[in-house]
Amino acid sequence: MASTSACLFWSTSRMACAGRAGRRRSISATLSETNKPAESSPSASSPPGTGKKLPIRKVPGDYGLPLIGPVRDRLDYFYFEGRDEYFRNRTRRYGSTVVRLNMPPGPPIAASPGVIAIFDGAAFPVLFDTSKVEKKDLFTGTFMPSVELTGGYRVLSYLDPSEPNHALLKNFLFYLLGSSRNAVIPEFQSSFGAAFDALELELAEKGAADFSSANEQASFNFLSRAFFGKDPAGGGLGSDGPGLVNKWVLFQLAPLLTLGLPYLVEDVLLHSVRLPAALIKSDYQRLYNFFYSAAAPALDEAERMGLSREEACHNILFSMCFNSFGGMKIFFPNIMKWVGRAGTALHTKLAEEVRSAVRAHDGQVTMRGIEEMPLLKSVVYEAFRIEPPVPFQYGKAKRDLVIESHDAAYEVRRGEMLFGYQPFATRDPRIFDRAEEFVGDRFLGDGERLLQHVLWSNGPETETPTQDNKQCAGKNFVVLVARLLVAELFLRYDSFDVETKSSTLGSSISLTSLKKATF
Repeated sequence: MASTSACLFWSTSRMACAGRAGRRRSISATLSETNKPAESSPSASSPPGTGKKLPIRKVPGDYGLPLIGPVRDRLDYFYFEGRDEYFRNRTRRYGSTVVRLNMPPGPPIAASPGVIAIFDGAAFPVLFDTSKVEKKDLFTGTFMPSVELTGGYRVLSYLDPSEPNHALLKNFLFYLLGSSRNAVIPEFQSSFGAAFDALELELAEKGAADFSSANEQASFNFLSRAFFGKDPAGGGLGSDGPGLVNKWVLFQLAPLLTLGLPYLVEDVLLHSVRLPAALIKSDYQRLYNFFYSAAAPALDEAERMGLSREEACHNILFSMCFNSFGGMKIFFPNIMKWVGRAGTALHTKLAEEVRSAVRAHDGQVTMRGIEEMPLLKSVVYEAFRIEPPVPFQYGKAKRDLVIESHDAAYEVRRGEMLFGYQPFATRDPRIFDRAEEFVGDRFLGDGERLLQHVLWSNGPETETPTQDNKQCAGKNFVVLVARLLVAELFLRYDSFDVETKSSTLGSSISLTSLKKATF
């Protein structure tokens, strides 16, 4: 149930967002938000603890000529510069990490693509403050996919907390999470244990094993079994679930993706028109039918809470397939990539910690045992920090605001769209030392204080989702399953090696070695 309230877990991918541009480089300037509304005075209060006044600057940048500017910027973003360089070039041009720019897809899909972009970890929290920004219909940014793709309903991710159904639907998802708590660990071990068994055989036969495909099937099976006690193989889906979900998500996110086609053709087909929802209707109906049957007891509870079975089922489907499955599809390969690259020294420490904690709990993986693995916990948080699975955040200013950088303050007017690029915020070098490096023990000891700057869940890691905010209802669930993946790895293996490639949705990971546990 990852990111069930508002987090876009389907990262628009390295290929989609990096386009055909060069490699990432770091930026050094950053921003922060203020608790004060806009004022006419030439300075605003600095972030707590700094004790200095910040000069107020006009937000630099522009949106260009109507139609021409947004289309030009879209081509730069996807093809001529690539996502990260598109952002960096504008921060360099204006000497600021708060800038005005256009975000894809632009016209004709999105009539108002202009945003005030935030590229650091200090100003970023304003995007989580629902007293200052509205979240209505902003889950995917400056455009919203057709509700025909979600059964005619605006699902929870598109609702602002001020809307009546937000609290009702979020509480329903809290109920689902609570009702499954005893099944999560055993079903995870069953699904991913079988996946690793199959990967070992594939590796022995072919010299490499496709982790990404195995992960998708294991993730879908795990979610179905843990939350509803149903195996998709016997519920009318067979092994088709991941493929159906991937196609359905493509129809929602196509305006934000690239597929490697000639850019002029692709820009017309994906970024200028919407893919017809009718083409995916039968596939969506298969998914809906499965969850309508599998989740019958949960739907009974939804009716008792005041929801219709139909609306509850469409929200279950979205939270399970778009958010939870999408989160595991994107983030688990990220973990494998970063931990795999970290090398045997970290692997050995993790193996020792995991196995010692499991032995202390009668050879069982338990919630308490997981909490007794500080290095494992730090490694998972570091993976969330260095490559957050939710790259974008949006919010529309409810009133005039002043947002504060480390070095300047910027006025924002009511109704203006704010956009934040999270990978720059969580690699802010004025917050994190060695910000561009994966440091597995970063959050040990005093490093825990930095968890407030880990933002993947549509809020700081130190805060808790409630019915009144947009932080992911499944925040703790996502952290748990990520820890379970690392624990499963190092119960079975002393070390492993990976190869990484870009794919349309996320990264593609191949395992090139698995060294079985020797102690």
